[in-house]
Amino acid sequence: MRQLIGATVRAILVLWLALPACAEELGTARPEEVGFSQERLDRITNTLKADVERKVIPGATLLIARHDKIAYFEKVGDLDPDKSLPMRDDAIFRIFSMSKPITSVAAMILFEQGRLFLSDPIARYLPQFADVKVLMRNKDPEDIGTGPYFVVAPRRAPTIQDLLRHTSGLTYGFWGDPVAKMYVAAGLFGGNYDNAEFVNRIASLPLAFEPGTAWNYSNGVDVLGRVVEVVSGKSLFQFEKENILDPMGMHDTGFYVADPANRDRIAQGLSSDNTVFGFPLFDPTVRGKWEAGGQGMVSTTLDYARFLQMLLNGGKFDGHRILAPATIALMTHDHLGRIGPSTNPYLPGPGTGFGLGFAVRRKEGEATIAGSLGNYFWAGAAGTAFWNDPKLQMLVVFMIQAPKEGFHYQTLLPNMVYAALTDPDK
Repeated sequence: MRQLIGATVRAILVLWLALPACAEELGTARPEEVGFSQERLDRITNTLKADVERKVIPGATLLIARHDKIAYFEKVGDLDPDKSLPMRDDAIFRIFSMSKPITSVAAMILFEQGRLFLSDPIARYLPQFADVKVLMRNKDPEDIGTGPYFVVAPRRAPTIQDLLRHTSGLTYGFWGDPVAKMYVAAGLFGGNYDNAEFVNRIASLPLAFEPGTAWNYSNGVDVLGRVVEVVSGKSLFQFEKENILDPMGMHDTGFYVADPANRDRIAQGLSSDNTVFGFPLFDPTVRGKWEAGGQGMVSTTLDYARFLQMLLNGGKFDGHRILAPATIALMTHDHLGRIGPSTNPYLPGPGTGFGLGFAVRRKEGEATIAGSLGNYFWAGAAGTAFWNDPKLQMLVVFMIQAPKEGFHYQTLLPNMVYAALTDPDK
């Protein structure tokens, strides 16, 4: 009998050791334990449920954590309204520009390794940018031979820092400025291309303004993704998977949904609200060549919360150090200074600057939404949003596929979340 028991114990131990290591999860806490009012959190839930009932949104998830513990994680509405599938905790969302912080972290890993510098000209890694020009408006429309616009060499070359903080002179094709119109006319986004071809295309077109003179939301982080590839010698996804996603246990985050078994987890929008700047929400089950570091990823609420907790922890989570605390501090400080915004509708807002991958609250008494000095945040074009509050050690992840409602919730949710934090000293 003793031998039988011993053999059984050994067999159980062998089986246990053979199991894959489980990723560390965020802890949980009752809302009151970390300073929240349950009653006021219920207001948020009821507001989201009412929006579902009014068919303003299909469904959503919202996660709030403080001090490494999840105090609130709710799901409302439908995952897929056409199929009447209920929202689920592990729903997969198109996160669009919430891809940018992940790609920015990838670049900063190379920065820490001494393989690139923020002051480096982009052309050091992407020679296509060596002869890039700036489009200038002719101040004298009667000047013979130049027409309304002409191009000149930039006063200084755009840098890696410019890509990270959106001051490179690049733009987006949907802004409607003269260079944006050139993007569209040149078919910049047509066909099935990879990061290398995208850079060939965009570098052949002029910059919209002198590098370092204005903040202009742009394809800059898509270009940065190609820099990561060139410096690392790996595809963007391969580098991110090895250095960020796998160490963080972010197994549902990537550029497409590979496993057919996971395709029923993909969140969908309402038929009345399923386009972004006139384009249908992309199909994440189709693997295209372009791994767009600024806009192309999918993720889940918990995956992204793990990424945010790593940032709040000074670059470490689940026993893995991704970046050093000093690098996180560098990324989450304002890098604009006196650089003003260009005239587009996506500027960070009053009292807010931009760091290396995030908008950053830099002044008190100017912002029109609740928050703390030092908050850093961003959002995605399909309505997803996040913010980290280092002062309060709080993170918030909001996931939804409702492009028309994004700006509304980016204002509503901070106000309601901070209103629910009635004992911030806990």
